[in-house]
Amino acid sequence: MELNLAIRISTSLNLPKRAVENTVKLLEGGATIPFISRYRKESTGSLDEVQIGNISKAWKDLNELIKRKEFVLKSIEEQEKLSGGLKRKIEDCWDATALEDIYLPFKKKRKTKASIAKENGLEPLAEIIWRQESKNLDRLAKGFLNKNVASINDALQGARDILAERISEGLPARDLVRKLFKHSAQISSKLVKKKKEEADKYKDYFDYSESLKRAASHRILAVFRAEKEGLLKVKVGIEEEEANTRLQNLVIRRNASYESEDQLVLVIKDAYKRLLGPSIETEFRKEFKDKADEDAIQVFAENLKQLLLAAPLGNKTTMGIDPGFRSGCKVVCLDENGDLKYNTTIYPHPPQNNREEAKKRILELVKKFKVEAIAIGNGTAGKESFAFLKSISIDTKIEVYLVNENGASIYSASEIARNEFPDYDLTVRGAVSIARRLMDPLSELVKIDPKSIGVGQYQHDVNQVKLKENLGLCVESCVNAVGINLNTASEHVLSYVSGLGPTIAKNIVEFRTENGPFKKIETLKKVPRMGAKSFEQSSGFLRIREGANPLDNTGVHPERYGLVKMMAKENKISINELIRSRQTVLSIDKMKYVTDEVGLPTIDDIINDLLKPGLDIRGAAKTFEFSPGINSIADVKEGMMVKGIINNITNFGAFVDLGIKEAGLIHVSQMADVFVKDPLDHVRLNQEVNARVLEVDEQRNRISLSLKANG
Repeated sequence: MELNLAIRISTSLNLPKRAVENTVKLLEGGATIPFISRYRKESTGSLDEVQIGNISKAWKDLNELIKRKEFVLKSIEEQEKLSGGLKRKIEDCWDATALEDIYLPFKKKRKTKASIAKENGLEPLAEIIWRQESKNLDRLAKGFLNKNVASINDALQGARDILAERISEGLPARDLVRKLFKHSAQISSKLVKKKKEEADKYKDYFDYSESLKRAASHRILAVFRAEKEGLLKVKVGIEEEEANTRLQNLVIRRNASYESEDQLVLVIKDAYKRLLGPSIETEFRKEFKDKADEDAIQVFAENLKQLLLAAPLGNKTTMGIDPGFRSGCKVVCLDENGDLKYNTTIYPHPPQNNREEAKKRILELVKKFKVEAIAIGNGTAGKESFAFLKSISIDTKIEVYLVNENGASIYSASEIARNEFPDYDLTVRGAVSIARRLMDPLSELVKIDPKSIGVGQYQHDVNQVKLKENLGLCVESCVNAVGINLNTASEHVLSYVSGLGPTIAKNIVEFRTENGPFKKIETLKKVPRMGAKSFEQSSGFLRIREGANPLDNTGVHPERYGLVKMMAKENKISINELIRSRQTVLSIDKMKYVTDEVGLPTIDDIINDLLKPGLDIRGAAKTFEFSPGINSIADVKEGMMVKGIINNITNFGAFVDLGIKEAGLIHVSQMADVFVKDPLDHVRLNQEVNARVLEVDEQRNRISLSLKANG
């Protein structure tokens, strides 16, 4: 890695240069972010995944900038316009916007007013005006008349077109207007005539204006979406008069001739209105849209992380119910491994109301399949089905859970679901997905496009490439943080394990099917296409329960098994005994095992893994019941307290599932008795809340809630 690039990254991210250099070397060597963060702490100075991800992004951005600089240099050189000074200026440029400003005058364009004027021989006249000395421009302009330039006015107009383009492409003018935009740009929107009804959901933006730099990301995304839908006219800009005045002060000299000054005033107005203003507006639109995208993607990723790391029920025989009214409730029974054993349909709700028959069927299935838990989707008829199940005299040890079913319909129609259950219809697959989400949310949710899970804001409006990349990294981080059971994980989960990917994940499942469960982690090396690098990157994140080596059920990397063996030997016990003896593990002299290769951070991680073998960081699933008596928005009254579960978090607040069709909103201003800058600092996904109802707007299907003590 070039030294100056390492310095640039370390300076911009405020990270040690050595750590940056080592991290980039590891990334270029094929190491994944989870692996570097977990198993190469000595090299990185214990950087976390976010810091390593930032280094990775900065490194990619710098390399893209270097490639762009090479292209710009080659392009200008081919035009035979690359002077030594210009070359140095480009080579020393490390800002993408500044680089494009430098390249702008040399960029190949379609025909412009300026290029036509130049073809008509008017560039010398433009130079005369630019020098601001001539006092008889009409007489001078006469000398430039030809078959394409019929009048003095045409000549002067052509000269002005040339100068307008020159000013708009010049660095001083662009910097000046850019600073004005940065300081005082406003974003505003107006309703498109005849679109009032269609645009009702954007009512807050019918006559909207605020400082661009203070505009919240969700408002920026909202007005841009409405503009895209043709419902609002949106403008990002500054006071045109101020821009023209500042540009005149920049361009026109104090001793300029009156005629030149008059021409340049016209040039500047045209340059700003036609070229410079729109260009900088586009730039700022993109900059603030990109920033709003980043904010939205960050919120989405954090929501997704909390959802993926939701507490699992674990390996228990589970009944799954996909509720419905007219079409009935689809019921499935799964064994402790999540395999489908039975499915049927019951009709306890209107219009059939076969409650007794449904009750009898449920009790029969609970007994026959020794059901230990029941999962009910929280969509249509979910709350009613939950109440029905609770009314049945089922064994009190059997817990009933309402499960967020967002995306279950997407999964049930997917190729993954068809491959898993080729002989069953969508409703059966949906019910299976609901049950599996209770058993292991992570394993089931990785099968669904994160955008379909129903968390985040404006996910279809943000940069889709960046969204996919960030959500992919989020899923990868969660999968590797949990530690995956090698003998039960599906290929979909395994594909997110560090160093694997879809092909090796599929090969692992096929190998497992043909040869039986893995007894030790080393057997992984026999899987087709599992090379040394893939084994190094993945093995620490995989678990084998009750295998031949107890360390295979810990986060200790196989490359450090010898170290643990040494610890056990020096304590005159087996590795099994060492793991079972908390007191012995705590008494280990960590400094004794520190070497040039293995530092204290790695020793600390090994000790923690020995203390908690097989630990699932996600905790245990809990049941929840909504407020009784609330079956529709009509039952929600101002001032009452309602129970709910937070099912989505945005920059402006959190949405709460109240067990009815409409969700409640806790606006950021009602989240706590203190100022809330970031909702994620105060609430989390799946959090149970007891909130006060502030306002109910049945016409707009809106419920406002508060968590403040005096809300």
